[in-house]
Amino acid sequence: MGKPVRVLCVGGSDSGGGAGIGADLKAVHACGCYAVCAVTAVTAQNTRGVQSVFPVPPKWIAAQLDSVLGDIGADAVKTGMLMTPQAVGAVVKKIERYRLKNVVVDPVMIAKGGHPLMTNRARQALVKKLLPLADVVTPNIPEAEFLARMKIRSVEDMKKAAAVILDLGVKKVVVKGGHLPGRKTQGIVDILYDGKQYEAFAAKWRRTNNTHGTGCTFASILASHLARGENIYFAVEQAQSMTARAIQDALPLGRGHGPVNVLGIRQEN
Repeated sequence: MGKPVRVLCVGGSDSGGGAGIGADLKAVHACGCYAVCAVTAVTAQNTRGVQSVFPVPPKWIAAQLDSVLGDIGADAVKTGMLMTPQAVGAVVKKIERYRLKNVVVDPVMIAKGGHPLMTNRARQALVKKLLPLADVVTPNIPEAEFLARMKIRSVEDMKKAAAVILDLGVKKVVVKGGHLPGRKTQGIVDILYDGKQYEAFAAKWRRTNNTHGTGCTFASILASHLARGENIYFAVEQAQSMTARAIQDALPLGRGHGPVNVLGIRQEN
C-alpha cells in the first residue's frame, strides 16, 4: 500500500453528526483519503438547529494543528467554521508556517437554521488574512453576497460575484447555486471562476428537506480530489456529483433538516 493521501479538516463539531468535522471526515473517507482534523468550536446541535456554541481557545486550535502537521502532514486543507478572529489568525499562522497547499476555504457564516457561526470581526479577518492564502473558496449564495457586497439573483450575478471575490486574493472561486431563487424547475448551477474563464456545473434539483451538511461535504470532497493531484475542474465535478448523490441518499433523522449521506459513496473514476 502506498502513502495515504492526507486531508486536514479544520472546523466546528456537530453533535448531531450532520455537518462540520463529522461531515468532513465522512466525505474525505468516501474519496479514499485519510482525514486529520482540528476542532475550532464545539456546538450543541441537531437537525432542528444550533442550540449552543463553545469556541475553542486559539492556543488549543494551534496545538491541534501543530500536532497533526508536525507529524502526519497534509496534502490539502479544508477550513470550515472559524467563529472568532483569533481562530482565523491561528489557522492562518499554521498555513504559512507549514507552507500548506491546496487550501480550500468554506466560509461558514450562518447555520442552516439561522444561527450565526462567525462574528463580524472574524468575517473581516477571513477576507483580509485567510482568502489570500486560499487556492479555492466555496461560498453559497448568502456567503457570496456578503463577500462580493452584492445581491445575487441570477447565474449572471453569480459570475459577477465570483469575479469580485477573486479580487480579494483567492486563486479560484466556486459559487454554489443551491440557494439561487427560482431554480427548482431548471436545476442547480455551480459556477467556477479561475480568473480566466467561467465553468458552469449543472445538477438536478432534488426535492428534500434533508440537506444538512451539504456545504461541508462539497468542500471536503473538493479538497480531497485536489489532494489526490487532480485538476480543479474534475475536483468540482466530483464535489457536485458526489454531494448530489449524498443528498439523494440523505438520512431522515430527527424533526428538522436531516443529514446528507456519503456512506457507501465512492468517487467516480
